[in-house]
Amino acid sequence: MPPTIDPRDHGAVGDGVTKDTAALQATLDACGEAGGGRVVLEDGTFLTGTLFLRSRVELHIAASARLLASPDIDDYREDVHHNRYRNEPDLDRCLLYAEDVEHVTLSGGGEINGNGPAFPRSGPPGRAMMLRTLRASHVRVRDLRLLDASGWTTAFLDSRWIWVEDVRIHNASNFNGDGLNFDGCEHVWVRGCHIVGTDDNICLQSSSREYPTRDVHISDCELSSVCAGIRIGLKSIGTISDVTIQGVSMARVLREGVKIECTEGGTITRIAISDLVMQDVRRPLWVLLNNRFEPDDLGSSKELDHMPPIGELSHVRVSGLTAVDSEEMRREQWRFDHDIQGTPEFAGIRVDAAPGRPIRYLSLRDITYVPWGGVQRPSHRIEEYPEVVDGLRGSTVGASSNYYPTWSRTTFLDVRNVEQLRLDAILLESQHPDSRPPYRVEGCTILAEDVTVVGAA
Repeated sequence: MPPTIDPRDHGAVGDGVTKDTAALQATLDACGEAGGGRVVLEDGTFLTGTLFLRSRVELHIAASARLLASPDIDDYREDVHHNRYRNEPDLDRCLLYAEDVEHVTLSGGGEINGNGPAFPRSGPPGRAMMLRTLRASHVRVRDLRLLDASGWTTAFLDSRWIWVEDVRIHNASNFNGDGLNFDGCEHVWVRGCHIVGTDDNICLQSSSREYPTRDVHISDCELSSVCAGIRIGLKSIGTISDVTIQGVSMARVLREGVKIECTEGGTITRIAISDLVMQDVRRPLWVLLNNRFEPDDLGSSKELDHMPPIGELSHVRVSGLTAVDSEEMRREQWRFDHDIQGTPEFAGIRVDAAPGRPIRYLSLRDITYVPWGGVQRPSHRIEEYPEVVDGLRGSTVGASSNYYPTWSRTTFLDVRNVEQLRLDAILLESQHPDSRPPYRVEGCTILAEDVTVVGAA
């Protein structure tokens, strides 16, 4: 029988004031050296800096316990890999770290608290992610509350066989309030999670060709975000494929509901999305293929050191999506009162690709979209809308403008440069009259086009 160890046996106090880092690490190490077992936290608040998780060890945080991150950045180790976004160097450290381990479990019904309000919202002296894995396998996170991380909640890197189930994540204290991030991961299941944050709730990425992200299953989750509910790509050097998303609800997502971006020369393919419901999601669906290499600006991978040829985005199916706006969506929306996220002009479903490099095999079926509408004088004329450029002509204006949050070409549906496009049973209904055309389809090879426009358009 694997041992069960109480950290108090190694000197932990659990009073929320005394730093228990050394005692907790000694307990994890002892359990690992015994060949595996359970470290059980009960009846207290255990204050800690970085902890290294061990193979075949379960860290069980009972409902009566809380693991609390130290408010001092110096309590977090630097030998925990790094954040792979070039523009976020202040997120390199983390609270829980698992490198080259297997069969690691976090469980228990209790709380891991990242102490987010104790850290600056952005910039130095730095903030700690809550959990990072590197080349780990058979990782389970279940029945926990992951609250107030000072950076991302999780970053699963180059890992495989991962289960995240029945987890509540609330990460709204600072910028970069991501929920679940998977980069270079295979065989992933995310089920029954409730996630609220200030950035991407669930994110699938690929920072290298060596470690693809594939065989990912997301189901029965409830999401709310300042940026994206589910994001696939941006970091897309390698391959992201074989992804299923179903039975997800989203409420108050200020930017995109589902965002798919192949922008770094890789491949995103075989994506199946079904049975989504959205309320107050500014852009229910966003699909983009281009290049976006900006080493001194937002969003490029640290691992990307040159402009690659445009990659491949193909075989994407979205079916059974219902998105309805309330009066809240007639207003501008902000993050932390100074970072604008969207306006009514930003609303709509957008699909776009660089000219000459189309998205291939896209099917949008059984979609009902009921935006607020009401835009009478767009701040930009439609013909001024910038092209999505290929990046090889010395310009990144199209790539940079991907994120401009104040306007869109159309209110409802904007599809451009798709080969083998199927639009089937699409219903667009504006709640208020809008001066822009209800939908546009340009530069596409169309297999089917069944779009109905009703209401006040």
